Amino acid sequence: NSEIKIMKNQIELFKTAKSLEELNNTICNCEKCDLHKGRNKFVFGKGNPNAVVMVIGEGPGADEDAQGEPFVGRAGQLLTDILKAINFTRDEVYIANIVKCRPPANRAPLQSEIDVCIQFLEKQIELISPKLILCLGTTAANAMLNKKETLGNMRQNVFNYGARKVVVTYHPAALLRNPNWKRDCWEDVQMFRKLYDELPSTEK
Repeated sequence: NSEIKIMKNQIELFKTAKSLEELNNTICNCEKCDLHKGRNKFVFGKGNPNAVVMVIGEGPGADEDAQGEPFVGRAGQLLTDILKAINFTRDEVYIANIVKCRPPANRAPLQSEIDVCIQFLEKQIELISPKLILCLGTTAANAMLNKKETLGNMRQNVFNYGARKVVVTYHPAALLRNPNWKRDCWEDVQMFRKLYDELPSTEK
């Protein structure tokens, strides 16, 4: 019991983390929900710690669970291409997920899992302090914006997350399943790029 208590206290320390590295070290052994039971690697996030742009997906898949990095499989390659199409490199942005451990068989994370894990993502956002956030897919968008909307209702809108602007588009995995959505995604990310271009130069 004392060990469990120590672990809980250790995880609560994440709130005082001063850097992404410190945050990762504090939460990487998290066992607050059942997703840790099937975890190979904890997938914290990757990219520029001072990024203006943050990209948020749903959760790790098999490739991500194996390598410990977000978006490294086929969907990840497509994400790289999408970013390149609007003149961003992966090194410029920061990429993370709503949950840090792979849900079984790549199912959508449960609300209880999101509720536990999103506080870690919120801390990441606080430390990185991006100006713009691109949400990939319905799960990520609803979790971030605290909504229960369809992707169609959220696309082509600009939402606020505190002082940050949020745009919603398709998850790359969905585009691999249905390439017909790529045109819509292209419209979304062009809108996102326009928001970036409109930022004052002091904020880029």
